Amino acid sequence: MQGGRTVSRERKGLSRVKVMTSLVAAGVLVWMVGQHDQVNAAAQRGGQSNFVGGNPASVDAAALRTLRLRFPAGSRANWHSHSWGQLLMVEEGRGRAQVRGGPVLEMLPGQPWFTPAGVEHWHGAAPAQDALQLTIYEGTVKWLEPVGDKEYLAAPASRR
Repeated sequence: MQGGRTVSRERKGLSRVKVMTSLVAAGVLVWMVGQHDQVNAAAQRGGQSNFVGGNPASVDAAALRTLRLRFPAGSRANWHSHSWGQLLMVEEGRGRAQVRGGPVLEMLPGQPWFTPAGVEHWHGAAPAQDALQLTIYEGTVKWLEPVGDKEYLAAPASRR
């Protein structure tokens, strides 16, 4: 019996040690996270900064729309315009775009293309290659008629 009680007391002692060790470790972890947050807050208040000459303020962008559209080869949007303009960039493949009355342009990865507010245009994939396009705009879109094959298949002008 005496030996059994000793083992039981030793187990209780070990489990108390484990619990205390776990609590101390959790406390140290909470303290470290708190210190990290305080350092970040100090940096944002004027300590370390990723900007020179002042820190920019974040502006509300709730109305800003960003989309990634994968156009299959040969597909394109109808003619349309945006009330605040549109910024496009092909991420993969080859695209095409045109402002009404202007030449068809070939869009390659990494080349941005901006259409001002109210300017009618279309964009899509090249005839034989898909295009993944990143589009950024705000406001409304006014959708118009489809782009005909004759317009779409015109030889693209070179971009400068």
